[in-house]
Amino acid sequence: MNLKGLGVAMITPFNSNGTVDFDSIPSIVENITSGRVDYIVIMGTTGEVVCLSNEEKKAVLQTVVKVNNNKLPLVVGIGGNNTAKVVDEIKETDLRPFGAILSVSPYYNKPSQEGIYHHYSEIAKASPLPIIVYNVPSRTGSSVDVSTFVRLTKNFENIIGIKDASGDMLQAQEIIKRCSNKIQVISGDDSLTLPMLLAGAVGTISVLGNALPIPLNKMIHFVEKGDLNKAYELHYQLLDLINLLFEEGNPVGIKALMECLDICSKQVRLPLISASTHLIEKMERILEDSIYAL
Repeated sequence: MNLKGLGVAMITPFNSNGTVDFDSIPSIVENITSGRVDYIVIMGTTGEVVCLSNEEKKAVLQTVVKVNNNKLPLVVGIGGNNTAKVVDEIKETDLRPFGAILSVSPYYNKPSQEGIYHHYSEIAKASPLPIIVYNVPSRTGSSVDVSTFVRLTKNFENIIGIKDASGDMLQAQEIIKRCSNKIQVISGDDSLTLPMLLAGAVGTISVLGNALPIPLNKMIHFVEKGDLNKAYELHYQLLDLINLLFEEGNPVGIKALMECLDICSKQVRLPLISASTHLIEKMERILEDSIYAL
């Protein structure tokens, strides 16, 4: 699967009573697709997948697949800290609508690098689809080292890329340097999308893209055209808003922004708490000042 360009880590909308808001899914998908996004990631960590039942996950996947109607390629998130359970989920999921699997590195357990290697080895052996490793140490408590990832790509042809949200630009550059040019490195941090693109990443899997895909798309195209002054200008215009997205946690911020834009509710599930009035007011001020002019 070609992961070049703008991917969006789609949220899961909830009603005020905490149930999945299936009625808002078409509006969310339409907002994403109308922004000329390249692909959508469903059931990633931004989708609050750990707070969904198996029945809810299946229903959300079916709804998004139906609404998308083959307009955009889809990536499905299947990951966790129980290797056997992840493998079983891969085997039990209807993977026909999807082009790849995004699998987050095991969280909480804090495995060794050898444990991380064997975790992904089992996933790669079980998966009929390409695998994207997701490295997000701020959430998982451990990092996929460069040598571990390089080893995986050499031994498993279906491990095709990494979503890097380590925040470590040196590590990202080392991966790009040491891996085959067939391996796709993807930014997993909206604030680092531009630096990652300039370092050689093929694109980004964005949280902000749920709400505002068009300016992100513009920034990527500015880079492709070599118009770096405009790319930097757009990057810095977006930066304050991006920082607000994560001020009270993810997806708390992006859901608040989407409520500001009348796309869906800010509702999240415990243990997360919906965005404060203070955060929403700051977002509204930024929206009034700049974003719609982009």
